[in-house]
Amino acid sequence: MQVIVERVNSKEEEQAVIKAVEVTEEISGAIELLEGDSKSFAVSKDGKVYIIKASAVYYIESVDKKTFVYTKQGCYDCKYRLYELEVMLGGYFMRCSKSMIINLKKIKNVKSQISGRVDATMLNDEIVVISRGYVKEVKRRLGIG
Repeated sequence: MQVIVERVNSKEEEQAVIKAVEVTEEISGAIELLEGDSKSFAVSKDGKVYIIKASAVYYIESVDKKTFVYTKQGCYDCKYRLYELEVMLGGYFMRCSKSMIINLKKIKNVKSQISGRVDATMLNDEIVVISRGYVKEVKRRLGIG
């Protein structure tokens, strides 16, 4: 595939054009990568509302019908439901249990457990458990078989 980069004078002129015979998995990945940093959404903490970029999120958890977003800066409340965020964020975000979505780009390492589950150590050194039903897809997306 040929890649062409042209310099422009301002941020407003920036764009990415992909010309393809069909949308393959590689092209879908490129689209997700290009769109990943532009996605942002509102969260709240201590009565203040913050707009955070999707790329800053480590994982998102649902507890007692409340959604919590975890970043390097801390934990935030979110008005969206888990399934809404899963669709909205797409890309490198995927379900890793019934109550959690994980950002695959924030995983430092993974360790298989005897039970069939996998422990994922995040870049912030928190450990997230990937349920058995999601292990195969997480490994595939991470390219670890």
